[in-house]
Amino acid sequence: MNVADERMKPLEKASAQSVEARLIRRLLAFFGNPPFEFVLWNGDRVSPRTDPVATIHVSSRETLYDILRDPQIRVADAYSDGRVRIDGDLVALVQEVYRNAPRGEAGTLLQRVARLLHPPKHNTLAGSRENIHHHYDIGNDFYALWLGRTMAYTCAYYPAPDVALDAAQVAKMDHVCRKLWLKPGDTVVEAGFGWGALALHMAQNYGVKVKAFNIAHEQVMFARERARAAGVGDRVEYIEDDYRNIAGQYDAFVSVGMLEHVGLENYEELGRVAARAIGSAGRGLIHSIGRNRPASLNRWIEKRIFPGAYPPALSEMMHIFEPSALSVLDVENIRLHYARTLGQWLELFDASTDKVLAMFDEKFVRMWRMYLSGSIAAFTTGTLQLFQVVFASQENNSIPWTRDHLYR
Repeated sequence: MNVADERMKPLEKASAQSVEARLIRRLLAFFGNPPFEFVLWNGDRVSPRTDPVATIHVSSRETLYDILRDPQIRVADAYSDGRVRIDGDLVALVQEVYRNAPRGEAGTLLQRVARLLHPPKHNTLAGSRENIHHHYDIGNDFYALWLGRTMAYTCAYYPAPDVALDAAQVAKMDHVCRKLWLKPGDTVVEAGFGWGALALHMAQNYGVKVKAFNIAHEQVMFARERARAAGVGDRVEYIEDDYRNIAGQYDAFVSVGMLEHVGLENYEELGRVAARAIGSAGRGLIHSIGRNRPASLNRWIEKRIFPGAYPPALSEMMHIFEPSALSVLDVENIRLHYARTLGQWLELFDASTDKVLAMFDEKFVRMWRMYLSGSIAAFTTGTLQLFQVVFASQENNSIPWTRDHLYR
């Protein structure tokens, strides 16, 4: 028995009589024979020997051939369009895909080929604005339905597993502030501030002054109104501009959830911006989705949800720090915290389906459900990581000797 035969062994032999059934067997073999059941438009079934985690209904022969042309993109597209229906646990389905994906050298080669054939959009000054507008400027009201009170669209931090979403987001902000050793009177510059929650939290709870840079117009407007309502407009300045235009020197540099949108080609410049901002006595923190090894973001998510996004490996993140002689002081990986954050977002999103439908359409709802479910699966299987990296100038000796300050 050859390798191909062995990969097809888990499928019922009787289910592979038609041409379409044989093609589905090849599709399942491509994804590592996950325990999925397929139901075709004519009632034919292709079933695994074990209990399926999900049943995939294919609406037509045209849909099947469309999927076979590019499974990594077309399966999710067909689900979004309603040409494929999935009965069962969508998160579990994507988890099985990730668990069965090629690893080692074969996986690396496939990832390199995918990056060459489908490179992410560039993050030039103009390109960054276009990419960010595609995702973040689709309506503050939409994000308010499922991000929670803080409107923080980044990984939360759970001191205990049963902590609620809003409390976990506040805990994340405190975790970041403690890592930066913030004290009253400090000045902070933030690169990419989302809807402004972290800058507001730092000013209100740590007595610092913050300049925060962002290029998503709707977020900037929201954050400015938020600061005005909170009465801290004199301590928080939200600037609609690119991080590359940060000037001046500060006690701390922080970036939470922006690095994914910077682009590898701009890492050295980001390092120069951060080094210039903190000088010889400041400190910095970058919080980013990442990888265990270099690989592109899921092609469907990069194409449909996050154009231009790229989650770096730690080795790639070092291109920020090494050229500017920045010393890495601490690295923490909190990927399971992001899986839980996404799970709570998905619960709120599903509870708001009728409102999302009123804003957009059914395709948009399914597309975002796939995105959130697939992201949960990526973090639970370790396909994606979440890194927090603390750094300072190599000349800075005013740094903590231990991590006690994080957990007091």
